[in-house]
Amino acid sequence: MSKVSFSTLAYCKIVAHAAKYPHCEVNGLLIADAPAKGDKLVIIDSVPLFHQCLHVSPMSEIALMQIDQIANTCNMYIAGYYLANETLDDLSYDKPAHKIMDKIAEHETDICMVVINNRLMEINQKENALVVHKHEEGKWKRCSSVQIENGTLAAASAILQQQSYKSLIDYDNHLDNLSLDWFNTEFANLVQRTSGQDTGRMLTINKSIS
Repeated sequence: MSKVSFSTLAYCKIVAHAAKYPHCEVNGLLIADAPAKGDKLVIIDSVPLFHQCLHVSPMSEIALMQIDQIANTCNMYIAGYYLANETLDDLSYDKPAHKIMDKIAEHETDICMVVINNRLMEINQKENALVVHKHEEGKWKRCSSVQIENGTLAAASAILQQQSYKSLIDYDNHLDNLSLDWFNTEFANLVQRTSGQDTGRMLTINKSIS
C-alpha cells in the first residue's frame, strides 16, 4: 500500500477548518503535485469548502470545477477529500463524500479520503488527527503509513492555542463575501511564521477564473 504524506500547510488548514466550526461537519479538497512521486502521495495543500451543507450541490460542482482548473494551471491536481463529522467518535464517510470522490476518481487514480479524528483535536496536538483511506483493489482501505512534516503538530497547536483558525476562509465564507480569499494566502503566511519554515508550493488563485 502506497504512503501518504501531508505538508504542514495542508495539515494546519484541515485542522483549522474543523476548529473554526466545532459543532458542524466540514469538508474540503486535498491538493497534490502532478505527477505523483513514486509510491508516495504527497498532499501539499488543502482547500476548505463547506461548513453548512456538505451534500453534492451546484455550489460544490462549481467549486470542484474552479479548483480543478486552477490546479491544472499550477501543475497540481485534486488528490482527495477531507471531512470532519459532527459527533466526537464518528469516523465514517457519508454518501456525499463518496459522490465527490467518484467525480475525482474519474480523472485521477492516486487519491485518498481523510476523516478527522475529533478525539485528537486537542489544543496541544500530540498525534496526527487525520485518518486516511486509499482506494485499492476496488475498496477504500485505511492507510497505515501516513506521514506529516517535522514541526507540524507544534504549528497546529499554536494555531489552536492562539485561535488563529478564526481567520481561515472556506468556500461558504467566500459565497457570503466574494472578496474573501478562499485559498487562504494570508493563513499560509501565518502558518509559515508559526512553523518557522517555508510552507512550500500552494494553490494560488488566478483572478481571471476565480
